[in-house]
Order: sequence, then structure tokens, then C-alpha cells
Amino acid sequence: MSEKQSLADIVDLDRHPLGDPDYVQRCADQLNAAGVLVLDGFMDHDAISAIRDEAIAKQDQAYFCAQTHSVYLTPEDPTFDADHAANRQVMSSKGCICDDVIDTHSPLRGLYDDTGFRSFVGEVVGQDALHPYADPLSSINIHYAKHGQELGWHFDNSSFAITLLIQKPPAGSDFEYLRDLRDADAGEMNYAGVSALLDGETQPQVLSMEPGALVLFRGRNSIHRVTPNQSDVTRMLAVLAYNSEPGVELSVNARMAFYGG
Repeated sequence: MSEKQSLADIVDLDRHPLGDPDYVQRCADQLNAAGVLVLDGFMDHDAISAIRDEAIAKQDQAYFCAQTHSVYLTPEDPTFDADHAANRQVMSSKGCICDDVIDTHSPLRGLYDDTGFRSFVGEVVGQDALHPYADPLSSINIHYAKHGQELGWHFDNSSFAITLLIQKPPAGSDFEYLRDLRDADAGEMNYAGVSALLDGETQPQVLSMEPGALVLFRGRNSIHRVTPNQSDVTRMLAVLAYNSEPGVELSVNARMAFYGG
């Protein structure tokens, strides 16, 4: 992109009037009621095409890794057996490019930096202010999932996540979730419920979305995964990450684990 775009060039504001208090309230009500908000057709057609082109062009710069982890994203707990829900391992494998690779005039950056968009997200999720990460990697990421790659079952550490689907494979890569399976703030991990899900005794919900959709998801207590990509079309997803306080950055260890640097 040759010059920075306005929000009207990036978002379909006729369909999604981010400055309309009634629209904002409807979005907040839906997120609070369902734990997830899918805004179909959020991105302008030209903007999502430009983001897809950028993601494809920069895929060779992505850091790809595969790792096992517990659904709680915590170290092994020696007080439990290896097959206990707290210790059972799932697989995640994906590629990622970070904020420092995103073009200065990318529609992704224009959206992330826009005060109107940030205010909209803050009002919907109930945060007074949202701030970018202080480190150079974490604010905007693009994730890639090639054939066979997946995101294993897990709970998020953050209270909400913002994602934008860029490219959708024709088979696999389904976003599955089970709402409010634990209560992290109360210390209730619901090991029995997690075991039932991992054993296939409980069936999750599947979230449908198309490229150009913006999704707000409360994943701290709602377990979720992305199933393996069953096609040769790479799944591409942008993640927009904010903090409630300024100056927050990922630790060096976390950056090494997530980004390889």
C-alpha cells in the first residue's frame, strides 16, 4: 500500500457503523450473551484483498513451529498423573509473522491504529482504554496453517481475542469451542469437563466465518481449537492484540516460544 488509509477505506462502515452507539451496544450485548461476536463482511473487499496479498508475499518470513502443550498452557503438574486433564498434551503447529514485518501502510496497521476502531473494541469488550504492546512483535500477527497444521485445545490467558480471517481452506481448519468450561478467576479448572471433551464424550460448537469477518472471542474460560487443515490452501488469520495498560510486553522467553526471536 502506497499511503495510509482511513477507516472508511478499510471497514464496510455502512454495514458496520462503528461510531453508532446503538450498533456498539448490540455488538456488546451479543458478545456478552454468546461469548463470541462474528462481524461478517467487516472488511472492505479491496482491503481484505490487499491484506491477503501481503500475507502471501510475506509467508516465507514466517516462523513455523510445532509444539505440545496442556489445554491450560501450564507446565506439567507433578501432583497429577500424565493422563490427567491438567497434564494431557495436545499439538499446535503453525507459522507466524509479527508486527515488525507488517507494512507501515498495510490496512491491518491502519485498522489496528485507528482510534475509532480501538474505541469500538474497548466499548464492546468493556475496557476503558486499549494499548498496543510495547515490544516490536506482539501487536499484529498473521498466523498460517498449512496442510495438516492445527491449533490444539486450549484456554486463553487474556480475557478476549480479536481475529480477522484472511483466507479459508476448503476443508478442515474449523474453529471449535465449548463455552464457559472453567472459571479461571474462581480457580475452578473443571478437569472432569475437560477430560470429557478430550475423550470425545462432549461435542463442541463450530463457529462459522468467512474471509473478511472480524471475530471477538472470550477465550479465557471457553476452551477452543482449530482443527487440522485438510487442504493445500493455507489458512491465514490476523490477530490484533491490545492491553488494558500501557507499556506491556511479552517476556523474552514467551517471544522465543511464540515467534522464535
